[in-house]
Amino acid sequence: MAHPWPHSSSPGEDQQELTTHDNPHSHTGGRWLNRDKLEQSSRHVIFDFSALCEQAIRACPGATKVVKYEKQEGRFNRVFLLTMDNGPWYANSLVSRIVKSKISLPIPKILDWNDDSSNPTGTEYIIQEHVAGVPLHQAWPTMNMEQHMLCTKALSLIMKKMASLDFPAYGSIYFADAPLHPDAKIPFEQGFCVGPHCSPVFWNRNPGVNEHYGGPSPNCGPWRDLTSYCRGLIDTGFSRLPKEAKAASSRESLPHQGSIQDHIRLLKITQEVMKKLAEDKRIADAATPVLLHPDFHKRNIYVSPDDPTVITGLIDWQSTSIEPALTYAHETPDFAAVPAIPEEDPSDNEQDDPEVSKQKEQELKDASICHQTYDVVMTALIPKLRPARLLDPTFFRLFHYTHTTWRDSAAAIRQDLIELSASWQELGLEGSCPYSPTEEELKQHARDYEDFEAVQALKSWLRNTLDTNSDGWIPNDAWDAASTTHRAAYDEWIQTAKEAEARGEDMTVAKADKMWPFDAR
Repeated sequence: MAHPWPHSSSPGEDQQELTTHDNPHSHTGGRWLNRDKLEQSSRHVIFDFSALCEQAIRACPGATKVVKYEKQEGRFNRVFLLTMDNGPWYANSLVSRIVKSKISLPIPKILDWNDDSSNPTGTEYIIQEHVAGVPLHQAWPTMNMEQHMLCTKALSLIMKKMASLDFPAYGSIYFADAPLHPDAKIPFEQGFCVGPHCSPVFWNRNPGVNEHYGGPSPNCGPWRDLTSYCRGLIDTGFSRLPKEAKAASSRESLPHQGSIQDHIRLLKITQEVMKKLAEDKRIADAATPVLLHPDFHKRNIYVSPDDPTVITGLIDWQSTSIEPALTYAHETPDFAAVPAIPEEDPSDNEQDDPEVSKQKEQELKDASICHQTYDVVMTALIPKLRPARLLDPTFFRLFHYTHTTWRDSAAAIRQDLIELSASWQELGLEGSCPYSPTEEELKQHARDYEDFEAVQALKSWLRNTLDTNSDGWIPNDAWDAASTTHRAAYDEWIQTAKEAEARGEDMTVAKADKMWPFDAR
């Protein structure tokens, strides 16, 4: 039987020839400045692409063959845009099915799916309709101020629709007949149930983490109340503390990282603190189970090419889960981001240019209007989010970082505990905070936190300078320039450390090398 997908082409044929870049099994879109070999190998997937195409043809009425395919890669997924002889379809979640059945949202229709990798394709897959429109991140720069505001309003009202769904527990959505233990199912709608949380928050699935930490958290839910949910976060934090040998060999840690014993102590304290927080009525009222898109940004939103205020598609639902409303309360998507006021640079001659100043003023006003539009909808029109948005964010920081103390460092979680402890009475919390650091601990923390902030500032500067993310991913067409810039930046960083060390300052070459986040030296 001939392949149902294009393998070779000759003049006049409506097929394309596969190249290395088209390889469906490997990541070919870019490289990493950190752990490149590990990142690449973790994304190499062996499966039968021909069988996947055959399955897609069967799922698309009227199609007889695939005439073209385009591979699109994200951080976690690989998508194939298959063009049949009767139109395009995507081969890429259950969440979208329940959401679409209850409320009207522009979610692509799922044509076929299989979550058992023993199927003929050899991999889990989803086949869905082609998403109409263009990505919002492409359309945004060409839109005017009014279009930005109207688009932001439309997207905010979509979030209102999502938040209108009611759930009895925190976790992820499953079919009612999912092969789970009965104790791991909480029914909520005919044909569906809330089951164990399956987002990266509770599962160690990033490259290298299984070898470092072991399996997933022993407590992935579902949870009927906030106290149980908090316990899940704490248990996950403990599960991500490496074995002593792994900890010693992994990074020759700087002091602000903290020892395993430091993390155990801080997690035990955090458990006591979060128990008290969960008992506060204000926080309980701010923790209604709610389902929102966790990555609701321009790259996952499609709009009409004729009218970009019309939303035509929402994608990337796989990490969507039912969370306490407070976890979303102070999140702001990029289309409504708080305007950043740039620092003035005396050497910048453009500051004296009236046209440049006017343009920057307009951009700032534009962003402010979008942010205000989003804020009004979130606070005034979404009752489940209102209690949390009206509370001080200090209440909620532990909910965001408790499960990642080893990744983020002991200094980071200790800073959250210190700030909460200092504000305990002012925040109106009952009793005393379970965490009460000594003066000596505060002095040591101040030194450690200074190093932590220096590392964060360095990472932020590198992300902006190299136009990369926290993993150091660079697209192929920018790799040569980025790697050259990266090497020059590292050399300058080490030279600065040499000079500081010669002056007897705290920064040394060894310390500077440990602080550098990427290994592509």
